[in-house]
Amino acid sequence: MKVFSWPVRVYYEDTDAGGVVFYANYLKFFERARTEMLRSYGFEQDRLIAEDNVIFVVRSVSIDYLKPARFNEQILVNAEIIENKKTSLTFEQTITRQNDLICSGKVRIACLDAQSMKPKLIPIAILEQLT
Repeated sequence: MKVFSWPVRVYYEDTDAGGVVFYANYLKFFERARTEMLRSYGFEQDRLIAEDNVIFVVRSVSIDYLKPARFNEQILVNAEIIENKKTSLTFEQTITRQNDLICSGKVRIACLDAQSMKPKLIPIAILEQLT
């Protein structure tokens, strides 16, 4: 599968009082990388809702925090699809600083009908681009 990488600068707002990235913000970085990955292939989430009645939601997450990222550091957020099913995608995601692994995780994303919030087949155009 294709690995997508997105550079991020750690801002003061991302950190706790000690200047270390607050643990929940790593999940925000993961989310933004997945959104930017979709965008890089021409898929905007607001258009997917409006035109295809499709919404993507997080179904499950596991994350390992290995080292801290700190205020003003440049980090790289990576996303790779490691499993695709009819209605879900599983991403392996990492955050690195140069060659130093900061955290890693697996995020399972479900495709839902935007109105009923029930599982829906992932549009073929998206699967063809991402996998």
